[in-house]
Amino acid sequence: MHRFLKTLSKEEHKIFKRLNTPKKIQNFLDTLPINFEKEGDTLFSPRVVLKNKKAHCLEGALFACAALFYSGEPAIILDMQPGAYEDDGHAVALFKMAGKWGAISKTNHAVLRYREPIYSSPREIVMSYFHEYFLDSGRKTLRSYTIFNLNKIKKNWITDDGIWYIDKALDKSRYIEILTIKQIRNLRKADDIEIKAGKLTESKK
Repeated sequence: MHRFLKTLSKEEHKIFKRLNTPKKIQNFLDTLPINFEKEGDTLFSPRVVLKNKKAHCLEGALFACAALFYSGEPAIILDMQPGAYEDDGHAVALFKMAGKWGAISKTNHAVLRYREPIYSSPREIVMSYFHEYFLDSGRKTLRSYTIFNLNKIKKNWITDDGIWYIDKALDKSRYIEILTIKQIRNLRKADDIEIKAGKLTESKK
């Protein structure tokens, strides 16, 4: 993937050089408006994120992965899915510090955000999101996850205009279920105050 970095412009190099820690990457993503995809579905590469100055969760995760990779770290996506429910998936970029895992996240909500590098495994990070992952009805929906190393992608996902091949690759990945059927049946709905807090957003559509 190192050859992809050679396609960055001088200005892009400057930006990625500055974003040399997970905290700096997260702070940068927090300055970008959420991409509401008002003109149709998008999957911006990190270059297009910089150009359009907005990102949704997967675009933000890919940007974070590019910044981590620029600093010599692995580019690893953690994709979480709700299963067969009327809910959205969420993707974050994984990083590791002092033997512990953390996550960089782009979201419009007050929850599903950055995770400090205090977790012993990616699965622990997934489970840290579980209680925040619910519908307006209170139904908790997080069901599975996959860990995807972007080193598997042979195309230039850092600067290409269209990178839907990332989405297709994730679809083909093996997702790990986090709950048994019995556990799902016994789930308690989120409280009213949790539902109210879950509706808090940074910006409106």
